[in-house]
Amino acid sequence: MESLLDPQTAAALVQLRSQLSEAVVAFGLDAAQKLPAWQHVLDAKLLPRLSPDFPVTAAICGGGSSGKSTLFNGLCGARFSPTGGRAGLNRRVLMGLHPQSARQQGFLAALFQPFGSEPQALGSGDGAALTESGSPLYALSDELPPHLALLDTPDFDTGAKGVYTNRALTQQSLEAADVLIYIFTNANYNNRDNTDFLAQMLTAVGVRPVILVYRVYPSFSVEEVVEHANTVAANLYGDAAADHLLGIYRVDEDNAVAAGEASVQPMPARSQDPALETLLASIDPRQLRERLFASILSDLVDQAQEWHTSLKAALVEMRAYAGGVAALQKQSVQTALSHFPLDPVLRRFAAIWLESDPGYIKMMRRTGKVIEWPFTAALKTMRWLSRRGKAPPPPPPPQTWHAELDQDLLTAANRLYQGITSDILELSLAARDPLAVDLQAQLETLTRMGRQPPEVCHITADPHHPDTVTLCLAVPAGLKGAQERVRRLAWRKTLERVLAAKEEILGFTAQMDRDLRALADQRRQEMGWGDQLRQTVSAALNVLPATAAVTYILATGDPIGAAGIKVKLAGIFGFHDLYALVAIPATAGLQKADMKQLQEMLGPVAQSWLQHKLETINTLFESEVTGAVKADTTRAVQRAEALAAGIQVQLGHLSKAR
Repeated sequence: MESLLDPQTAAALVQLRSQLSEAVVAFGLDAAQKLPAWQHVLDAKLLPRLSPDFPVTAAICGGGSSGKSTLFNGLCGARFSPTGGRAGLNRRVLMGLHPQSARQQGFLAALFQPFGSEPQALGSGDGAALTESGSPLYALSDELPPHLALLDTPDFDTGAKGVYTNRALTQQSLEAADVLIYIFTNANYNNRDNTDFLAQMLTAVGVRPVILVYRVYPSFSVEEVVEHANTVAANLYGDAAADHLLGIYRVDEDNAVAAGEASVQPMPARSQDPALETLLASIDPRQLRERLFASILSDLVDQAQEWHTSLKAALVEMRAYAGGVAALQKQSVQTALSHFPLDPVLRRFAAIWLESDPGYIKMMRRTGKVIEWPFTAALKTMRWLSRRGKAPPPPPPPQTWHAELDQDLLTAANRLYQGITSDILELSLAARDPLAVDLQAQLETLTRMGRQPPEVCHITADPHHPDTVTLCLAVPAGLKGAQERVRRLAWRKTLERVLAAKEEILGFTAQMDRDLRALADQRRQEMGWGDQLRQTVSAALNVLPATAAVTYILATGDPIGAAGIKVKLAGIFGFHDLYALVAIPATAGLQKADMKQLQEMLGPVAQSWLQHKLETINTLFESEVTGAVKADTTRAVQRAEALAAGIQVQLGHLSKAR
């Protein structure tokens, strides 16, 4: 069957409908309320009517007791619809069809599709069925043109206190029509509630033409009839009224017509208007529908483009939120390592280093210890004598890093949990942080697109710290389910599991041991003969304090001064400005040259150790806290990107077709 739209355009519309529906539901776009109407227009007014021989659908509409059913019966040449003086008498839609139309395959099903019902014929003498609520009915009449389907619709203004009895049903009818025949009276021709409702039906998606029928007293002049009709047309279409007004007709009040003893006789009000029956018979379905479809298609594409922009804005929000979660996790991992002990790795590296000494060095060390013993004893005696009579030195501070590590882990885990379960994820970042820079660029992109960036996703500069910004990120609609799963965690038990992983965090792995041995081998290869003879590093490792703490900072400064070893970490989150300060007190008794050599040696050791611990704690937090949110975010972003790309392709095709 020939189609008014090429197959690619029709397929693009079907694909666009599917993709937009999924995007709106999955990501909570602001199109949720408007999308059903958009889909209805596509399903009821466009796709089923692509055949050029599909009959024109003309709906007679108007207020209560305006004479709609009388006009319908007159055009059908039979008394199908009951008439009377009571407003709201008819409660169903009645369709008048030529028998030839009814015989077209699939026509009746397509005609009834907007109402969600199966075609059902009006029985002989069964007009009373129209006074009861129910699905539309149809009646056959040879008086109607073969290419015309005429609809008699219920009153759309019957009701009280703003509640209209039949408006929803009437709206279905008018939305499915190609042409509206609006019959009005002197009492309601300028009723803005009525014309505003009709204007919405005629121009919301696509613009459809109207035929105006004015029921008036015979004393009304032609000029008055045309003037009042033009007022109605202006209320419906504004300045474009002349382009969409097919004709103006008058029906004079007649007692015989009101009593059902005579048929209604619409008369042209303007010289250019033919008889109403002639006008209806002369409508070319293809020409009318091509013009209508072009208008509908343009409106459908415009609205779809707005929703496509909403989807891209949702993508900005989800990407920003994903970055915010990653940044919060990064900061939490740093917090967990605030007081991390370096002792285990230093002791292990010292053991590896000594094990790898050449044989002659080991022999020299053993010999040296025997020779040095008398001098060492004498030195200790002299120190003891010098301290006689003085107060004993204070005992070394207790090793508190076990308790500090527990507290750091709890603080970090709680901060991560609270940030993810909060309605607004708020965190401070350096202004040059890649996340802040990327989010700022995406928000500027939305502004260039003509869309106001979402208030739930914004960056605020800190007036007191110019190099710092604050990110406020609301949970995107598509991720609320993942957030709710985190909220339902048994948090106390989760914290117990986090603390139970402390030994794993502190412990060595086979990979860590391999890395330390590789570092030791590399250092030995880099040492000259003088270094190898002096073995200063080996001696320095033996005088390291029992506890060496690790402190993380986000600056390149060295607050510990000359007594600290500064290590730059590559980072596991894509950041490269993270420094670790390994606190080694100056009381270690090292010479300046020895400290330099120690720093060159221990820098890579500390870096390797801390990198392993970063990854261990990051894996722990991800498995216990952030895993669901990050996994859902990744899937949601990937799906939104795919939908946005697919919608863009369909819109590109449809923009060329309209």
